[in-house]
Amino acid sequence: MKIVVLAKQVPDTYGERDLDPTTGRIDRMSADVVIDEICERALEAALAHKDETDTEVVLMTMGPADATTMLRRGLAIGADSAVHIVDDALAGADMLRTSAVLASALEREGFDLVITGNESTDGRGGAMAAMLSERLGLPHATYLNTVEIKGNTVSGERAGEDNTRTIRATLPAIISVTERMPEARFPTFKGSMRAKKKPIKTLTLAELPVPALTAQSVVISTSQRPPRQAGTKIIDDGSAATQLVDFLTSSRLI
Repeated sequence: MKIVVLAKQVPDTYGERDLDPTTGRIDRMSADVVIDEICERALEAALAHKDETDTEVVLMTMGPADATTMLRRGLAIGADSAVHIVDDALAGADMLRTSAVLASALEREGFDLVITGNESTDGRGGAMAAMLSERLGLPHATYLNTVEIKGNTVSGERAGEDNTRTIRATLPAIISVTERMPEARFPTFKGSMRAKKKPIKTLTLAELPVPALTAQSVVISTSQRPPRQAGTKIIDDGSAATQLVDFLTSSRLI
């Protein structure tokens, strides 16, 4: 079996993020960049299956040249190889263009199962798995809290507002996982040494038959979030209850 795990390099979730006033996009140079935590959980789902069966796990990313560092970490954790789609023309690509490029690369590489996170911490689109499914004409099972791969079927639990459902799809398929999946294992020293010799294949747009997509998201203007204002202070001089009710009423909270 061949499992492709989609990975994304994002600004550190716990760091400060700034907007580039020129492009209107996140300034990725102003913060440390790391592999998205949800992508590590997706990788762990693949590696858990690899532990029990003869499975090849491939990491795939579309990102800048320095995303190689992120891929090496994934290789150190346990992935067998990686595919890096890098091209200056992809800077600022929206989900439509990203899904088209990834779908083309996935078709080129071949797979039995694609695992991705339910949404990235920088874009928060939450629709990549479904978009890839549409482009590739394959079934998808999204927002899974658990993953089980048996024979030619992948299944998992998806939590809803009123109940939990078991979702199944026949392979080949696309799935996405949530933060309820187990955390990724830590890379060992031996794994880090082995990662240096594992192959990373580089692809450019010229090597992928991507449909021409002229539409692209454009940020017209940006502005900094205003500083947080001090809240209303209520001093209990015997009328605190009345003040509180007046405040809640004026704020349309009651």
